[in-house]
Amino acid sequence: MTMTTTNDLIATAPVRRRFGGGDLAGLAAILLVAVIGYFLFPNNLALLTRITAAALLVLSLDLVTGYCGVATLGHAALFGAGAYAAGIASAHYGINDPLAMLAFGVVAGAAAGLVCGVVILRAHGLPQLVLSIALIHLFHEFANKASSWTGGSDGLSGIAPTALLGLYEFDLWGRTAYVFGVVLLAIVFVVLRLIVRSPFGMLCRGIKEDPVRIRSMGASPKMALTKMYVISGAVAGVGGALNAISTQVVGLDSLSFTMSAESLVMLVLGGTGSLFGALTGTVVFMFFEDVVSAANPFHWLTMVGALLIAVVLFAPKGIYGTAAAFVARRKEAR
Repeated sequence: MTMTTTNDLIATAPVRRRFGGGDLAGLAAILLVAVIGYFLFPNNLALLTRITAAALLVLSLDLVTGYCGVATLGHAALFGAGAYAAGIASAHYGINDPLAMLAFGVVAGAAAGLVCGVVILRAHGLPQLVLSIALIHLFHEFANKASSWTGGSDGLSGIAPTALLGLYEFDLWGRTAYVFGVVLLAIVFVVLRLIVRSPFGMLCRGIKEDPVRIRSMGASPKMALTKMYVISGAVAGVGGALNAISTQVVGLDSLSFTMSAESLVMLVLGGTGSLFGALTGTVVFMFFEDVVSAANPFHWLTMVGALLIAVVLFAPKGIYGTAAAFVARRKEAR
């Protein structure tokens, strides 16, 4: 009996280390912020759902850029692949169950991640960045030309998701879409925390720091990074599918270079190499953008630019990263 108990403790110890009390507190914070947002902005749940979808995209970008050190400005290709896959499944094949549409988005995002990973990982540094820009433009142009499937510049309409689990309709107020998005974000957050703290996640961090040493240890950096790209694509596909289900339309903007650049800005704003930083940057950027664009429609980009310059100059680790470093220093001082 004692031997069995000891073995069980040994078996469960790595999982407990990978997802501990701090992670549970982070998950609770996500849910708390979601509940507060629901009651503070009951008439603007569409914005909150859009922030949730964008957060999934930024989380996926953090996997390859923050944890693996891969430079990319084309990550919206994975998000758009998921959005179009979910939309096409509904508009052209009558697959309107939200969970089935979500599955199509995940598979398409993972497939796009595999394609992008194979291409982008053949280069390093600036050439890698150029390849990612080329890919997002190719994806965008393909979606524009395949107008019989994607709707081209007019967008893909006719998306009509049925009630979630047969019980909850996607109403005009966006309540179901918002709750659905928050649940997806919470699930993805838990899964990603386990991944980044797993031996595979540690391997990817090691590749970012010193790929030569990892290769000398017998591991394949390119294979590991490709796997992470596929995981990243699946996460971005979740965000794209959520966006298609909630808005019931998919446009070319979901495959735009602008979305890729903004997602990178959100990541840097919050702090790279941290899932909490990715979430913080997304919420701060999108709320700030919404507020200042409504207050000053003509000069809001100037305000956004000033915010980004201030953060980069005075908080180079990002908002969350700088705050976490400050708290750590205070603890050491005590």
